[in-house]
Amino acid sequence: MPNTINDYTLFTSESVCAGHPDKICDSISDAILDEALKQDPDSRTGIETVAGANQISLFGEIKTKAKLDYYQIIRDTIRKLGYTNKSWGFSEESHFNNYIHEQSPEIAIGVDQDGAGDQGMMFGYACEDTPELMPMPITLAHSLARQIDQVREAKVIAWLRPDGKAQVTIRYERGKPVLIEKVVIAIAHSEEVSPEDVREGAIKNIIEPVLTKYGFKLPASENIIVNGTGVWHIPGPDSDAGLTGRKIVVDTYGGYARVGGGAFSGKDPSKVDRSGAYAARYIAKNIVAHGLAEKCEVGLAYVIGQPYPLMQTIDCFGTAKVSEQELYDFKDKLIDTSVKGIIDALNLRQPIYAQTSAYGHFGKEGLPWEQVVKI
Repeated sequence: MPNTINDYTLFTSESVCAGHPDKICDSISDAILDEALKQDPDSRTGIETVAGANQISLFGEIKTKAKLDYYQIIRDTIRKLGYTNKSWGFSEESHFNNYIHEQSPEIAIGVDQDGAGDQGMMFGYACEDTPELMPMPITLAHSLARQIDQVREAKVIAWLRPDGKAQVTIRYERGKPVLIEKVVIAIAHSEEVSPEDVREGAIKNIIEPVLTKYGFKLPASENIIVNGTGVWHIPGPDSDAGLTGRKIVVDTYGGYARVGGGAFSGKDPSKVDRSGAYAARYIAKNIVAHGLAEKCEVGLAYVIGQPYPLMQTIDCFGTAKVSEQELYDFKDKLIDTSVKGIIDALNLRQPIYAQTSAYGHFGKEGLPWEQVVKI
């Protein structure tokens, strides 16, 4: 939780754009997963993508009946993300290597019996900060990153290039978010635009609309930082290599809640790193949505090859409105937390994962683990 400063608390979260090098890799891994599930819902994947200057490589495992054109999936994804200029040192024409192999039979034997595809712990969280029942800092950071991409794609800001970051520091008073202390964004841009124009365009078209949407005022000018080094011209992996699964905190709750041990993208739902985290969020969100607590963190832990979790915890940080037993009874009525139970209840063997690759996996409408259901 946030650190106390005087009579208030501060908390900072960050997000990144869809064209960030790590998110390029997440997008490719999830695009491969979606295509595999589209053709064969029983596909098992653990796809790791690495991107560097004019290089992109696939690693990991797969077991599927699907016929996958990996190179075409990669090219389509890179083009969609806006990397169409070879002079940036990364594009759909970058060199491609494929090192994917068949899933290990020692892993498959446990998954074949509806066991977990790996060991690990997962956490889900929900709170009353926002209508999405997500912490305010990560919600605003995601909104800023999405706005950067949207104004670029719509050519509202013609000089933007496909990479960027956003960071927000929020003041809490008595546990409620009350104002924005600082906003930091980094955006790649064309050479002909001045730093002054970059700053002006960013505040007008990116920062102010997002803060207004959530009912906040702009912080003082000195508390808005745009491109801390002054300029940023070359976006993507030519400037900084990318890797699937490196943005675990961005993908979850912005550091406001505990983070599990594994990443999500490229993994089919037999991998509890992904499905277990979704189930934990589903439980936590429904507990808060039903008024049983103001905030809630759910923990799950699994062992490879076994179907049921070894640990199930619910922590409401003193905000619960019902007894502990009632919370656990509610969880049991809501969902069976075995691996098969989660996959079936949330209908996870469908090609829905590309939309999770950027701006977080939680707080988005339409995803099955975000549903609030009647008990």
